[in-house]
Amino acid sequence: MATFLYKLGRLAFRRRHFVALIWVALLTLAGVGAASAPPAGNSSFSIPGTEAQKAFDLLEQRFPGASADGATARVVFKAPTGEKMTDAANKATVQKTVDELSDGSEVASVADPYQGNAVSKDGSVAYASVKYDVSGMELEESTKDALEDAAQQARDAGLTVEIGGDALQAVPETGATEVIGIAVAAVVLIITFGSLVSAGLPLLTALIGVGIGVSSITALASALELGSTTSILAMMIGLAVGIDYALFIVSRYRAELAEGREREEAAGRAVGTAGSAVVFAGLTVVIALVGLAVVNIPMLTKMGVAAAGTVAIAVLIALTMIPALLGYAGRRVKPAGAKSKLFGRSRKGEPKEPDGRPKPNMGTRWASFVVRRPLAVLLLGVIGLGAAAVPATSLELGLPDDGSQPTSTTQRRAYDLLSEGFGPGFNGPLMVVVDAKGSDAPKDAFADVEKQIKDLDGVVAVTPPAPNKGGDTATITVVPDSKPSSVQTEDLVHAIRDAGGDIEARTGAQTLVTGSTAMNIDVSQKLNDALVPYLVLVVGLAFLLLIVVFRSILVPLKAALGFLLSVMAALGAVVAVFQWGWLSGLMGVEETGPVMSMMPIFMVGVVFGLAMDYEVFLVTRMREAFVHGEKPHQAVVTGFRHGARVVTAAAVIMMAVFAGFIGSSESMVKMIGFGLAIAVFFDAFVVRMAIVPAVLALLGKRAWWLPKWLDRALPNVDVEGEGLRTAGERGSGPDEDRELVRA
Repeated sequence: MATFLYKLGRLAFRRRHFVALIWVALLTLAGVGAASAPPAGNSSFSIPGTEAQKAFDLLEQRFPGASADGATARVVFKAPTGEKMTDAANKATVQKTVDELSDGSEVASVADPYQGNAVSKDGSVAYASVKYDVSGMELEESTKDALEDAAQQARDAGLTVEIGGDALQAVPETGATEVIGIAVAAVVLIITFGSLVSAGLPLLTALIGVGIGVSSITALASALELGSTTSILAMMIGLAVGIDYALFIVSRYRAELAEGREREEAAGRAVGTAGSAVVFAGLTVVIALVGLAVVNIPMLTKMGVAAAGTVAIAVLIALTMIPALLGYAGRRVKPAGAKSKLFGRSRKGEPKEPDGRPKPNMGTRWASFVVRRPLAVLLLGVIGLGAAAVPATSLELGLPDDGSQPTSTTQRRAYDLLSEGFGPGFNGPLMVVVDAKGSDAPKDAFADVEKQIKDLDGVVAVTPPAPNKGGDTATITVVPDSKPSSVQTEDLVHAIRDAGGDIEARTGAQTLVTGSTAMNIDVSQKLNDALVPYLVLVVGLAFLLLIVVFRSILVPLKAALGFLLSVMAALGAVVAVFQWGWLSGLMGVEETGPVMSMMPIFMVGVVFGLAMDYEVFLVTRMREAFVHGEKPHQAVVTGFRHGARVVTAAAVIMMAVFAGFIGSSESMVKMIGFGLAIAVFFDAFVVRMAIVPAVLALLGKRAWWLPKWLDRALPNVDVEGEGLRTAGERGSGPDEDRELVRA
């Protein structure tokens, strides 16, 4: 591995014009594809195999032309104080609005509130339901404008009017904080390298990689039905790993220059050593993201694969474009410790003590402290993360609805008006689908289901059965007395499903519960059921990969256990902020509530991959020192002397990039941005910087133990670059390009 990457780095350095041309061409091609592609469709929470999805599919089959996946809007009207919606003037205004809404070319139907019993008991609130032929993301702007214009005219007539539903759904915005995150990354890189050129290389390559990845996702969004959130998450992860991977290779390049090597040789060695760590770190991230497919939720699978593709691009760019750009930069990238025009440092190589020994840097001093007091540091780190994880024991899962939107949005105000006029459960009605195809008396079966549901606790209203043209299937709408995301509503869904068994035994009719609320409940259940298999798969595969990298059993085991600590602590922080409301004002969280259902499994996947980044980058330096003859404790200190500064910079950059997405208008993106940022903090600064050296110090030589039979069976990937001690001495000849191909 190291020898192949060494040759690849030298080839890219020497043939830099060709390498740069390839990446610029790919970026241009992806950009043209994105610009000419149709807009992305609406992301779907399709869950194969669940009752809610079966009912949804049955509706499309038995009620053809009903546009089951079409956008919906609820235009909610509230009368002025002292008036009622049944007053003649207000009634005329609503009627005029309904007529205007019905004229749209994409409108499937509009329900008149006075004919559909859509006026509250006190007469203060009414609503008109609008159904469209296409999804919310596919609606033309003219249709959305017509909806807003009709509402505005009703407002001008004196009514309070708000619009709920997904018809006005917009592509989520990340806000200016994303740019701030990149700016923080730039500042950290400048401080780390003391050079604008060296700092600019990781930023440039990361932006090119993300540009290719996100543009490709945009180009394929319509064909692959990728939601708008997919590209944001790919950008989030791609930026973070792209900067970090390039940072490690540039840092190693400068260290090789400081040892007196020529620039082409230094580029080859940097890619051969740090590049090996980049490859395996990238593989762990890709495994974790692609592994999301085991959950069998198409939207989550697509998000994972798209983000994994962006990570793969980041790895390839780090291995090829970074050495090419280093060739262009020439002497403007200085050796580590050389004079910095920016900060005025003027020293050659590492600073020395009077006796000639290297002067300890901060990483060395910290590692020396940890190896002297490993047990105290270990206990403090574990207890601290355990305390941060305590809120996770109160974790409540759900999916966002209009009730989780900011109060400044019309969707949220419509949600509140409907709750005020019709009760909290009105925003999350349940749709019961009765399949009476196997029943001898379908009408009697429909009536039986209606009666059974009315007798259940927690039910406010039940609409009469609405059969299809064939008379073998009917829909019944059930309004709970609790809000959609509550435990009481979930209990009602289970109660209806439990009653369905007795109904089928008596009548032969099958009862299915669907609707957005039931779908959300099924999503949460499926994610919970998949969490343990996913952990076993991803952690198991990565564990095997790390055994190959570190040639040890205990080091990968320690890495996995440390990851579990950091991810639990991060989940605890998410619960404290988004569910309990701690620091919610600072984070811009206007509405607390259940944590997004996919958050735990998504954090497990992404955080595991990122955690292994720091494990690989830091511990491979320790492994390299140990392989080259240093004692275990000294190898830990050496690893920190060379790697702590860079790992710290990488963690701060990754935290800044993720934190930049906290400013998103999309609650899911905001929550993921915060969760990943705090997880990186816990994992990099507590687990990898404190717990890892403490455990390695306690284990000593046992940390690198591997059974002899397993050592013989494992391939030698040479992440430490041991083979480069001889390969680096060979001169480059004219046939090296062909030699690379053979390798």
